[in-house]
Amino acid sequence: MADFESATDLMMSDPSTEDIGSEYFDHIKKINDIFYDQIKISDQKAAYIFTFMLAFLVSSSEVRAVFTWTRYADGNLQHILFSGLLAAASVFSILSAILVVLPRHLTKSTSLFWGTWGEHRELFWDAAARRDERYLFAEYLDNADILSTIARGKYRCVTLAFRGLMVTVIAYVLLLIAG
Repeated sequence: MADFESATDLMMSDPSTEDIGSEYFDHIKKINDIFYDQIKISDQKAAYIFTFMLAFLVSSSEVRAVFTWTRYADGNLQHILFSGLLAAASVFSILSAILVVLPRHLTKSTSLFWGTWGEHRELFWDAAARRDERYLFAEYLDNADILSTIARGKYRCVTLAFRGLMVTVIAYVLLLIAG
């Protein structure tokens, strides 16, 4: 079978070419399932980081103090530096965790996304009436592209949130050592 740049190219290709084998359907479905699971896992990781950071901020008077003006007005240079690092890293980590779970808006969608089902329902109906397997394969292929884009964006933010968490812990330990 020929190489295709996009699912649209696949759908518009010569229908007399070899039918898409069931192993390819199974594989693209599995890809969609794995990408969807990765998105759920990234959301869970962000929730853990957010929960830890929130508990850390609420439970530690030392951490809460880094958000007060007197900490910087009355502190020595070492305390000011570590307090500022702790405050900035904490805020950065929490914001990055929040960015993971914010909705994503992409210009492309498929019939597998509930939000644009109305736009795809008629296309799906027409393809079903024609028993068009290429339509189904193309939808799974496009959806895998979309899920991949979403997962990459989410994991980028998870990585940032985790790095912020590590800097927060290091700054906290340095602040405790500095006394």
